[in-house]
Amino acid sequence: MSPQALAMTLDHAAVLVFALTGALVASRSQLDLVGFVFMAALTAVGGGTLRDLILGRDPVFWVAAPQFVLIAAAAAVLVFFTAHLLESRYRVLLWLDACALAVAVPAGVAVAADLGHGPVIVALCGVVTGSFGGLMRDVVANEVPLVLKQGELYLSAALGGALAALALAALGLPQIAALSACGIVTFGLRAGSLRFGWRLPVYRPRPPRHKPGA
Repeated sequence: MSPQALAMTLDHAAVLVFALTGALVASRSQLDLVGFVFMAALTAVGGGTLRDLILGRDPVFWVAAPQFVLIAAAAAVLVFFTAHLLESRYRVLLWLDACALAVAVPAGVAVAADLGHGPVIVALCGVVTGSFGGLMRDVVANEVPLVLKQGELYLSAALGGALAALALAALGLPQIAALSACGIVTFGLRAGSLRFGWRLPVYRPRPPRHKPGA
């Protein structure tokens, strides 16, 4: 599979799974069908759009291939009619989001690498592609963004996956192996945070020290 075809395949998968999460958030907010489609599409293409704007791709991926928006709309319709069957929509949302992250980060890495960018830009594009669609989704829905939950591995999971891909590529492994490792590491870190409570230390404010006699 060519690098361009691989990046396109990853983008399709990321759009589908992120669209499902956007529609689940719409169900939690009790929106109408149009609201479902909007939330699904925003979540599905948000990170990839920002990535393409940063990289100067013209047109952005979903303008060049409008089927991405149709995939998001189809996912929204599916969730609109089936969300009530889920016992815990929030739990499903968390795990679907983890799966979407594990696909979107390799997609961002693949696109930036294919355009010939260096390691810093490749890693950042992986993080941007994986995180900003979900961030937009949660902000619009007036929910605490998953990306910013205290200490949870989310941005750090995305960065860890991107760095794993860069490390394996530097060792000369095929692109598909590096991107597979990227997805596995990303999902493993995010799943560990959800299942086992893996956390990063968070800032704890302390009272200022006063000198004696001050």
